[in-house]
Amino acid sequence: MPHTPSPQTFRPAGPLRGSIAVPGDKSISHRSLILGAMAVGETRVSGLLEGEDVLATAAALRAMGTDITREDDGTWHVHGVGVGGLLQPASAIDCGNSGTSARLLMGLVASHGITVSFTGDASLSKRPMGRVIDPLSLMGASFTASPGANGTQCFPLMLEGAHPAVPISYRLPMPSAQVKSAVLLAGLNTPGITTVIEPVPTRDHSERMLRGFGAQLDITEEDGARIIRLTGQPELQPQDLTVPGDPSSAAFFMVAATLVEGSDLTIRNVGMNPTRAGLVGVLRAMGADIEELEPREVGGEPVADLRVRHAALKGIEVDPAVVPSMVDEFPVLFVAAALAEGTTLTRGLDELRVKESDRLATMAAALEAVGVRVEESEDGLTIHGTGGEPLRGTANARIKTHLDHRIAMSMAVAGRASRDGVEVDDVSPIATSFPRFESMLSAVTPRPA
Repeated sequence: MPHTPSPQTFRPAGPLRGSIAVPGDKSISHRSLILGAMAVGETRVSGLLEGEDVLATAAALRAMGTDITREDDGTWHVHGVGVGGLLQPASAIDCGNSGTSARLLMGLVASHGITVSFTGDASLSKRPMGRVIDPLSLMGASFTASPGANGTQCFPLMLEGAHPAVPISYRLPMPSAQVKSAVLLAGLNTPGITTVIEPVPTRDHSERMLRGFGAQLDITEEDGARIIRLTGQPELQPQDLTVPGDPSSAAFFMVAATLVEGSDLTIRNVGMNPTRAGLVGVLRAMGADIEELEPREVGGEPVADLRVRHAALKGIEVDPAVVPSMVDEFPVLFVAAALAEGTTLTRGLDELRVKESDRLATMAAALEAVGVRVEESEDGLTIHGTGGEPLRGTANARIKTHLDHRIAMSMAVAGRASRDGVEVDDVSPIATSFPRFESMLSAVTPRPA
């Protein structure tokens, strides 16, 4: 069925005020379902993100024999099949727009004796899968992938799992929590010890949650690298989980409240895992007023309420070392930089070119369309801010989002900080990660009477 775009114009609407709770963390939601499926017994999950990406993971696990249900109060029940218990699906697994579903499920299937066809939408089918195929092939899985641009391996693809798979020691050639997680998930049903060597730390939800479900996971540091060793074929124990609020979703409201004069917004129950919370530190370095209230721990994950008040920002040079802890937040950081005083320089963002869109090129074009001076390099953007003056807006143009939910939401924030409003060409992809984004943004920025 052809996709019908849904354009939307986002206009200035006054300060953001009140208290909100953003949807559950997407990374933790995916892993809750996957590890619940690998446990023996019933795992209960509250606060699960019910966006299209996570629902794609749920549908895939159901297709491979897992009983997953949802109660009216939003509690999810996962009746696990146990490690090694996945069944041959009757048809292709459709991952939609979800790179996380694709790569994590490929890892999970790779050590099962089943053959699975993986498909996705037009955007996902352009994303490189070779970075996952390489280590999983070393473990014994076989792949027939579609050829992509520049010799890449892409969806649709056929995966024939290895049973038994071979434990490997794999050094990540690039920082990627998805590749790390794919290898560890494959290692669950692999006899022996599977090792991942991580030269640059990435988000550690998989490690925290594997331990929480009872896997034997040893983490050491050698020569500056994290060494993660997983002992295969454990019996995972079901859990009762509460998913904290997604920091990547909170990011849009953090930036909007920072930019719009008079704002005073509290975002409740935000995950503050240090491998994910890089944006808070970068915004503070630019002058943002972000206060952590009631820091606590929920299900092994650090959580806090964030009070964000309007503040003037100054441009900075962003340390490339923070990239893994906020890789998905850079599009909205670019919007913050657009209204800062002075110049913001970002580097080390090669990974943004292979997300749902080429986020460097797409955001450079989007910001130029609303009146910002931007210079694009191979691995980053240099943004010359307005010094707090509202962005011009799009006039009669539409921002091209290239089916990328984070571009759409970032430019929605830009619209709130503009003079004439910002029109994006399609807001429908927002449903992949944040179905209530538009209504929540309207609720905290009521139009003047």
